[in-house]
Amino acid sequence: MKKLLLLLSLAWVPVAGFAAVTPTDSIARYKAVVDSMQATLHYATGRVTLPEGVGAITVPTGFRYLDAAQSTQVLTKFWGNPNGESLGMLFPANKGPLDEGSWAFVVEYEQMGYVKDDAEDIDYDDLLKDMQADTEETNTERAEAGYEPVTLVGWAAKPYYDKSLNVLHWAKVLKFGEATENTLNYNVRLLGRKGVLNLNAVGSMGQLAEVRGTIPAVIKSVTFTKGLQYADFNPELDEVAAYGIGGLVAGKVLAKIGFFAIILKFWKIGIALLATAWTAIRRFFGAKTTEEPALAGGPTPEQEPEA
Repeated sequence: MKKLLLLLSLAWVPVAGFAAVTPTDSIARYKAVVDSMQATLHYATGRVTLPEGVGAITVPTGFRYLDAAQSTQVLTKFWGNPNGESLGMLFPANKGPLDEGSWAFVVEYEQMGYVKDDAEDIDYDDLLKDMQADTEETNTERAEAGYEPVTLVGWAAKPYYDKSLNVLHWAKVLKFGEATENTLNYNVRLLGRKGVLNLNAVGSMGQLAEVRGTIPAVIKSVTFTKGLQYADFNPELDEVAAYGIGGLVAGKVLAKIGFFAIILKFWKIGIALLATAWTAIRRFFGAKTTEEPALAGGPTPEQEPEA
């Protein structure tokens, strides 16, 4: 889907500029653009201090870290998100943001207060039903804004809370509109004294095993700054979050300002463009098609209302 956005940006270059370009030349030019864009990025390994002084990441083996400024560039310029603020991104060492099958953990911090450890009281099957109903309700707003519906299909990995580490992680299966391939959204939440460090990854369902296999190492790589750890909570001084573990999973707070909202916008923009521009893309690469959707200039996706 990220590649699709770049293809679209190339597809709407004035036709005159590509009048004599063959499909092979077009593919070569596309690859050259991708290589050039990715060459501008500079990754870090080892121990990295996160912005805002909330903690640090000791980049795990097989990963590389992209700082906050460059991550904003990737999220907004490369991937087309309307919002791209984060503390950085963790990419697999062998994949860049525009490579085939790429994915990454986007790191955020939400200063929402101390999240109570109430995981033992949660029935995640019942919670899933509530989340599915909430998702259906938001589809009305999406439809009014001209977007296709989003369906929460189920758990790709059922929520698990590690009480010893104060870490919560789970994965959801999402379906956007009539897409034939479902989307994987893997979530990791590290609980701290004053808030939560969020690591979110998005990819295809075929990448579930790959992403899931990295979770233990990723969890161990992230630490809160001394004084901001979960055990440092002082009930006389610190604010308690409005939601517990169940609220984190359901996204009651994060859906408003967290990366989950951003990732929905990203995938929805890609699908909306695909629905209106498939013919243009195929023509750009020299393919024949009988489909003739009406095109009125280049794509102008609007920002989707947050879930």
